[in-house]
Amino acid sequence: MACMRLFSSLLYLFALGLSCLVPPVMAQTATHKWAVMLHGGAGVIERKDLDAKTEAAYRADLQAALKAAADVLDKNGSALDAVEAAIRFMEDDPLFNAGRGAVFSAAGKNELDAAIMDGSTLKAGAVADVTRTRHPISLARAVMEKSPHVMLIGSGADEFAAEKGLEQVPPSFFFTERRWQSLVKQLKKEGKPIPPRPEGAPPPPASPVAEFEPPQVHKFGTVGVVALDRSGKIAAGTSTGGLTAKLWGRVGDSPIIGAGTYASNTSCAISGTGTGEYFIRLTVAREICALVQYKGMPLQAAADEVIQKRLTELNGDGGVIAIDPQGDMAWSFNTPGMYRARVAEGGTAQISIFKDER
Repeated sequence: MACMRLFSSLLYLFALGLSCLVPPVMAQTATHKWAVMLHGGAGVIERKDLDAKTEAAYRADLQAALKAAADVLDKNGSALDAVEAAIRFMEDDPLFNAGRGAVFSAAGKNELDAAIMDGSTLKAGAVADVTRTRHPISLARAVMEKSPHVMLIGSGADEFAAEKGLEQVPPSFFFTERRWQSLVKQLKKEGKPIPPRPEGAPPPPASPVAEFEPPQVHKFGTVGVVALDRSGKIAAGTSTGGLTAKLWGRVGDSPIIGAGTYASNTSCAISGTGTGEYFIRLTVAREICALVQYKGMPLQAAADEVIQKRLTELNGDGGVIAIDPQGDMAWSFNTPGMYRARVAEGGTAQISIFKDER
């Protein structure tokens, strides 16, 4: 019996010695390199319509939003955190049609929509017709993580946000003179009545407000982010003010899971921008992911199939950004331009606006 115990002890020590000889790299878990993409709306965006100052402003703000996400990922933050951080930045930026700077509905209100989705769990949250929550994307995440639901709308969504401690602001917080004048111009064109200037908005300017770009650029602008973190998880988020002069209560594709926003680690993460009604009919985001998952199509080919072929054949317009768990990135749009940016860990950031930019 003593011999048996001695033999067992020697065997244990031998095994322990072998384990110490295993190279450290073999004991580590493989990690992914992070990557992130974002967009700030697609439309008729051409060089002849953007002066140098305005173009520089857009590129600088796209770079800053990209950095907000990259900083999160570079500190081993989650894809969800990166998506939320970049979109919060753009929701506070008057250049983009989301949050502060959103377009007005025909009723003279900023009615905000947003969605976020976790590709590793398929959990999702969305909100529509929000008017008092400063960051709709954070509210969408709260719906995902702190409620049993996927979507909340209107005053109920704002009440839920207040309950959860999310910052509430008066509706006039989202007001920008540029967007208000775009509404007035559009309603006059349609022969519709002009609503009263929103309560709390600054007085009308003494001189006309210069337009940064043609009105159609932000007829259907949106902001969105897709990200891959070092753990290999992907996520997507989208936020928008919708259409200028949209009918009260209109909801586009951005908060519709599978239409303007979708993420699954079995395929890809997508955020779209364009004419929402067409994106909803085609379930654009989910369709691209399905082509990747079930047909084995490369990410770029799948995005082009849906945007350049199916959306175009339906006379819809817009674009998408896409990322997969392997770090492949793609964007595709059938409009003259799309505000967009991307960067992968260790790489150089790419900021693009026009169609002829890679």
